[in-house]
Amino acid sequence: MTAPLIGGILDQIIEAGRRLLSQQSSPAAPGAGLDALCARVLAQRGEATALAAASELAARLERLTPAEETKFFRTLATRFGADREKILAAAEAYRREDSPAHLHQLGEAVEAPRQELLRRLNMAPGGTRAIVSLRERLLGRLAEDPALRAVDADFQHLLGSWFNRGFLYLERIDWNSPASLLEKIKRYESVHEIANWSDLRRRLAPDRRCFAFFHPALKDEPLIFIEVALGRELASSIQPIIDPDASALDPATATHAIFFSINNSLNGLRGISFGNFLIKQVVVELQRELPQLKTFATLSPIPSLRGWLGPALADAAGLDLDPAERQALSALQQKPSVDATDLAPLRDSLTGLCARYLGGVLGGPRPADPVARFHLGNGARLERINWLGDVSPKGLQQSFGMLVNYYYDLDNLELNHEAFAEAGKVALSKELARLIAAKPRPKARPNDRTPAIVTGS
Repeated sequence: MTAPLIGGILDQIIEAGRRLLSQQSSPAAPGAGLDALCARVLAQRGEATALAAASELAARLERLTPAEETKFFRTLATRFGADREKILAAAEAYRREDSPAHLHQLGEAVEAPRQELLRRLNMAPGGTRAIVSLRERLLGRLAEDPALRAVDADFQHLLGSWFNRGFLYLERIDWNSPASLLEKIKRYESVHEIANWSDLRRRLAPDRRCFAFFHPALKDEPLIFIEVALGRELASSIQPIIDPDASALDPATATHAIFFSINNSLNGLRGISFGNFLIKQVVVELQRELPQLKTFATLSPIPSLRGWLGPALADAAGLDLDPAERQALSALQQKPSVDATDLAPLRDSLTGLCARYLGGVLGGPRPADPVARFHLGNGARLERINWLGDVSPKGLQQSFGMLVNYYYDLDNLELNHEAFAEAGKVALSKELARLIAAKPRPKARPNDRTPAIVTGS
């Protein structure tokens, strides 16, 4: 059955539902508050009326003012939250008799009614998009209103199920893809900005590849897209890769595939895991087209490095630096901007700190950097740190110009993934293992579990 036909049937059902709603004894007035409209959505038992009410709610949510949004989220937190008394009563019944019926009642009591509200909203045409948009706006309010965190937990729970890896599908994007999709790739690129259409065209040239993951409910939105450069060596600098005037390579002669930009497009899905091994699926697609490719690796940013270093330097016992190193690094950290001249005297200190930070020796029991966690979670090995790999203002500001290669050893992806997921073990190249070992580990503190390290060739 084609999508237009399904859409037509839904429209007919919704219209029939509207007629049925209008015949109800106490319909919600056209200007009724959102709380009344939400209650009306939950009150419907028939699918047609539920769809009609959910469609009306979706339309209203698109037109909310900031003040109305705030009130709506607070209503979700209070009126449509879980009932404490029902939870306690169900828990007591289950304590007295741990029967399947009592367990089911406890599960129903624990679930906030707003979850069912969101499920019904999701059924309406455009409902999934409305929910993702709602969560984006909700995230912006969590800092000022912590009570909304329970609401966000319900959003995460549902979105995590709806956007399960099993529902996503992969497509290649090239210069012949629809213009609307190309515009989104240009707009959503957040790692290395795409300046103009000429810049985008170079990123889609014959020696480049771009793949995107889509969801059936958001067919025109690339949830994640991955840019790849084909070459003959392990890349150490981003500048030649994103140079729009760089000459193109014959893809048939490439031996290396370098993943240089991975973007999550929709802020409303921030923190929603799409599962591990996303990169592996792209690797399989590349191998199918270009079987001569032997090396699969990334050239990745370290977005959290400089932000982590400032507070870490203030901790006198945390980094095992001599006073001169600490003073020089503190002076560098305080500069509003840095260049290669500023960085040169501190190359060894910064590279060593970066290795220990990404390797999980500093900053916590697992790497604090989100990009490191993503690739290590996908089974990659921490391979090499590249000094002045990104000399753009952004690169210098966030990681003192350093980039890192994560190596995807296809024979060990699952092993590395399991070791990292289960015990926080970080797979390291011998080069990085030696770099980390050159500095003694900081003294362990209470409850500070330093992860083991797995070395590779």
